[in-house]
Amino acid sequence: MSYLLNVKRKSEQITSLWSGGKTTQLAICPEDGDYSKRDFKWRISTADIEVEESEFTHLPGIQRIIMSLDGEMWLQHEGKHHVYLKPFEQDRFDGGWTTRSIGRVTDFNLMLAEGCEGDLSTIHINHGIHTEVLDNRETTKRSDAFYCVKGKSRMSIDEKETIVLEQGDLVILNMDHSCNNLHIKLSNNNDDSTATIIKVSIFY
Repeated sequence: MSYLLNVKRKSEQITSLWSGGKTTQLAICPEDGDYSKRDFKWRISTADIEVEESEFTHLPGIQRIIMSLDGEMWLQHEGKHHVYLKPFEQDRFDGGWTTRSIGRVTDFNLMLAEGCEGDLSTIHINHGIHTEVLDNRETTKRSDAFYCVKGKSRMSIDEKETIVLEQGDLVILNMDHSCNNLHIKLSNNNDDSTATIIKVSIFY
């Protein structure tokens, strides 16, 4: 196998409390990284904001991308921009900024330390097959994560390996210099509802 595969089922994920509600760490790099010590290259998490107004943790040196999954929220970056996010809209900002949120939502978070780049996209699948090609750059490592927000999806990797993603499950594919491009196929595994996947791509 020319890549490393990690499947994190919803039942295996750990949820903890924070001042504004609950948060679940989905993945961290390296795997023995420690968010509390800010010792990580990148981190993926979700959060339930259960209060109307909250202030984000101050994270200097960390770039952040936040996407609303359920609900609508205002993000107010003091002295910078303000943005209103509806479901599956996102905002990118510096974790060192003073940021307040207004609105009770569930959100998806990507944190990137110095030397990492990344982005988020949303995939909605009703019928048919959605395809992705993970292009392995020559000068960087690459990790891609697929998080099932809604429904159930079948994921095929290079037509050699198949995984069924239930709601709340996460798949991570790690590629290094020796890995060829990967061809991913996603299909809806339940015709009665839409399957929604958040794709995370990280380069470092």
